[in-house]
Amino acid sequence: MWITYYIILITSVITWYAWNRRPDLQQKWMLRPYMVFREDRWYQLVTSGVLHANMTHLLFNMITLFFFGPIVERTIGTGHFIGLYATGLVLSNIPSLFRHRNNPSFASLGASGAVGAVLFVFIYFFPMEPIYLFFIPVGIPAAVFGALFIAYSFWGQQKAADQINHEAHIAGAVTGLLYVMLVVPRGIDHLLTLLGII
Repeated sequence: MWITYYIILITSVITWYAWNRRPDLQQKWMLRPYMVFREDRWYQLVTSGVLHANMTHLLFNMITLFFFGPIVERTIGTGHFIGLYATGLVLSNIPSLFRHRNNPSFASLGASGAVGAVLFVFIYFFPMEPIYLFFIPVGIPAAVFGALFIAYSFWGQQKAADQINHEAHIAGAVTGLLYVMLVVPRGIDHLLTLLGII
């Protein structure tokens, strides 16, 4: 489960370094679909995930990873956890990449897609586990939280009134679920068990 903590450490250090020592990295490494297609900056699909806009953005993602990452890592194994995080990091950016490929002003950064993939794998394996939010003293079943999160993300995507990449949240969740069902050994068996098929 140490990989989770290494990811948190590396992401936090690189984000801090970009804020305080190399602010140019923020501009160079964040995802800019317009530049990806025109200047082959495909590395931004990865580098955008180790940068964050501000402390709130960083803390929200890293605290979520801190609580759910170790459990998921123990559940699916370290190797598959690395694969899950890397796949979530890259694939969660694909919808934004194509939707905004002709928009020179669009930019996105943060590990939200990868963290979302981890969160939804937790929900997949532990759908009835309570998830506690800072402002709600009662635990919400993980499956209910997941449904509300996806509904909010769809709503936020349509409103497009904030700087949050809601597309990455949705894509990260879908990537996580597909990864665990298609790649993790016996991952699909868990779904079939929940549905009472086996």
